[in-house]
Amino acid sequence: MLVLVAPGQGAQTPGFLAPWLELPGVADRIGTWSEVVGLDLIAYGTTAGADEIRDTAVAQPLLVAAALASAEVLGAAPDVVAGHSVGEFAAAALAGVLTQEQALTLVRERAKAMAKAAAVTETGMTAVLGGAEDEVLAAIDKHGLTPANINGAGQIVAGGTLEQLAALKDDPPARARLIPLKVAGAFHTRHMASAVESLREAAATVVPADPGITLLSNSDGQAVSGGAEFVERLVKQISSPVRWDSCMQTMGALGATKMIELLPGGTLTGLARRGLSGVQTVALKTPDDLEAARELIK
Repeated sequence: MLVLVAPGQGAQTPGFLAPWLELPGVADRIGTWSEVVGLDLIAYGTTAGADEIRDTAVAQPLLVAAALASAEVLGAAPDVVAGHSVGEFAAAALAGVLTQEQALTLVRERAKAMAKAAAVTETGMTAVLGGAEDEVLAAIDKHGLTPANINGAGQIVAGGTLEQLAALKDDPPARARLIPLKVAGAFHTRHMASAVESLREAAATVVPADPGITLLSNSDGQAVSGGAEFVERLVKQISSPVRWDSCMQTMGALGATKMIELLPGGTLTGLARRGLSGVQTVALKTPDDLEAARELIK
């Protein structure tokens, strides 16, 4: 059973798209999508610096476009699809809930709304690696933070104000390592509440289809059979925690044996290697990874 997954914000690195543009049709496709979102995705994916592509309004459309382009090049027929945070929009397109253009249009609105919400208060996110889960969650709650991403494999991401994150750093849970993330705000927390209605308004103009393959939701890890329900979950997801641990549990229960992470891959396959025993993984980082991915799906 093949699972195709799309990464979330923070996976992008300067120039990551450049080698993919040399493949037939990719530059034209990214150019067309640049017009859809009103951003020069080619420039952002090739010559832009780290600070430029860390901008939420840029990073999110860039990541979804990259995931969809790499999926087209790969040409796989997955049994299950899922995305982490903004990666859910790529997953929705792959499952047929949204067209590629609809997914990118909604992501652009989501990105702008979340960037606006992030500008209200100085917030951020910190990955907490290791430690006992109940102790980690207790420490996050103690300092008024939100467990914004419960990723499984011993990784929980806390989101909140910079002051709250500093307090967590000074009083960390036992046996845990803290890594501040290079993101523009506390995504999937109450600090993003103002962005929810903005995306809901944009989503109201879209008529989604029901998924053609198994599509997992970040909210609880379960498969969603209705397109309208999945889009509503995409809207609520902005200010709600990502339960990637539950997504991986469902993948295991469904009998997943193979996972390919779309461009820019690495994060989700890393979690799978620790949290999904026996599942073979390939992360698409450069076109050189396509051979291994195609071997995996034979």
